[in-house]
Amino acid sequence: MSSETTTKTPEAAAVPPPGPAPVNKRVPQGHRRLLTRRDRITLGFMAGVPTVLHVALVWVTALASIALAFTSWDGIGFDSIKWVGLDNFQQLFSDNPQFWPAVQHNVIWFVVLILVPTPFGLFLAVQLDKKIRFSRVYQTAFFLPVVVSLAVTGFVWQLVYNPDTGLINSLIGANKPGHYIDWIGDPHLNLWAVLIAASWRHTGYMMILYLAGLKGVDPSLREASSLDGANEWQTFKNVVFPTLRPTNTVVLVVTIIEALRAFDLVFVFNKGAQGTELLSILITNNIIGESSRIGYGSAIAVVLLVISLVVIIPYLISTFRKERSA
Repeated sequence: MSSETTTKTPEAAAVPPPGPAPVNKRVPQGHRRLLTRRDRITLGFMAGVPTVLHVALVWVTALASIALAFTSWDGIGFDSIKWVGLDNFQQLFSDNPQFWPAVQHNVIWFVVLILVPTPFGLFLAVQLDKKIRFSRVYQTAFFLPVVVSLAVTGFVWQLVYNPDTGLINSLIGANKPGHYIDWIGDPHLNLWAVLIAASWRHTGYMMILYLAGLKGVDPSLREASSLDGANEWQTFKNVVFPTLRPTNTVVLVVTIIEALRAFDLVFVFNKGAQGTELLSILITNNIIGESSRIGYGSAIAVVLLVISLVVIIPYLISTFRKERSA
C-alpha cells in the first residue's frame, strides 16, 4: 500500500486559506469621551453664568421682595429690618390715597390697549397679509416704534405735546399765550396723552402677532369659502378669525402684561404725578425714592405680582393641556 506525501513550501504556507477573512476583534479600551476637558469647562461656563445671573436677579430678588413685604426697612443696614406682618398691606389698601387711583389707571391702560391698538393692529395685519406692493416697507414702518426704546418714545412724544413748540398745539393754534393746552401737566389730559403714545407703539406689536397668525391659516379654507359665495368680510368673520383663537389668547395675555408693567412712558412724561399714577410708579417711588420705604414698596410689588399670576397661570395651564392633548 503506497502513500503519497506532500510537502508544503514556505510560500504555500503563507497563502491564506479560502473563505471569509477572519475578523480581528479589538479589545474595547473603555468609553471614549466625545467632549474634551476644555469643551466641558466652556459649556459649563456658558450654561452656568446665565443660570446664576437668572437665579440671582429674578428668583432671589422676587423671593426677597415677598419676604420684605412683611417687614419695615429703610434700606440702611440689615439690622434695621423689623417684622410688621400685614401692616403694609393694611396701610396700602386703607390709608394710601394713590393706590386705588393707580389700580384704576392700570385698568384703563388695559381697556384702551385692548380696544384701540389691538383692532387696528389686526386691521393692518389683514391688509399686509394680502401681499400688497411695498408690504415689507409698511411692516418695517409700523413695527419701528416697537423696536425703539420706550424712553426714546417718551422723549419724542414730549416734543409732540410741548405747549410752546409742540406739533399738536401748533396745528390747532393752541401755542399762543392764553391758549396753551398743557397735555402733560393737566391731570384731566395727561393720562390720555400717554395712552396715545402707548397705543402708537402697541399697534405695531399687535400687527406682527396677528400677521404671524394669519400666515398659519390654511389657504384652502379661504378658497372653499370663496367657492361658497362668501365675500371678503364673511370669509374673515366666519373662517379666518375663528382660526386665530390661539393668537387672540396670546394677544390678550401680552396686552394684560403690557398694562401691568407700564412704567417707562409715564416716568419720562411726568414721573407718574398729577393723574398718571400707576402701580409700577408707586413701587419705584417707595423703594428708590426719597422715603426709602422698601418694605412698603415690596408690598405693592407683591400685589402687582399676584395680579400678574392670576392672568398668567390660567394661560399656562391651558397651553400645557393643549400640548398634552396634541
